[in-house]
Parts: sequence; structure tokens; C-alpha cells
Amino acid sequence: MESLRQYLNSLPPAEQSAYAKRCGTTIGYLRKALSTKPNLDGALARRLDEESDGKVPRGELRPDIFGDPESNAEAA
Repeated sequence: MESLRQYLNSLPPAEQSAYAKRCGTTIGYLRKALSTKPNLDGALARRLDEESDGKVPRGELRPDIFGDPESNAEAA
């Protein structure tokens, strides 16, 4: 979730909202998710990754589905 926090904080507010909308959610939901740390839906994790050009890795958001990105890097 830290990469999502960092990515959102790097964007101006209007771009944060546009990013969330492209991912099929709202900035309010993403901010709430950052504070409550729920398991995001796998499809949402994938869209967050794709719309951020990999800056928000889906494996960090849902390692149970996509695998832990750090483990994948060590295996390479």
C-alpha cells in the first residue's frame, strides 16, 4: 500500500481523481483503503498497477493473488 500512498501524493488533486476514475473507483475510496488497509479486489489492484505504469505494483497490493514483488525479484 505504501507505493499507492506515494504515487497518489506525487499527483496534484485533480490528477488523483482522474487516476482513481480510470481505475474504476474514487479517490475517497483509495484514501480510505490507505487508512484501513483492506484486501483490494484483484481487478482493482491490476488496474491501479496498469494505470500507474507499474508504479503501484499489483503484487504489493495483493501478493496472495499476484505474488510478492520482492520475492519475484529475488528469484530473477
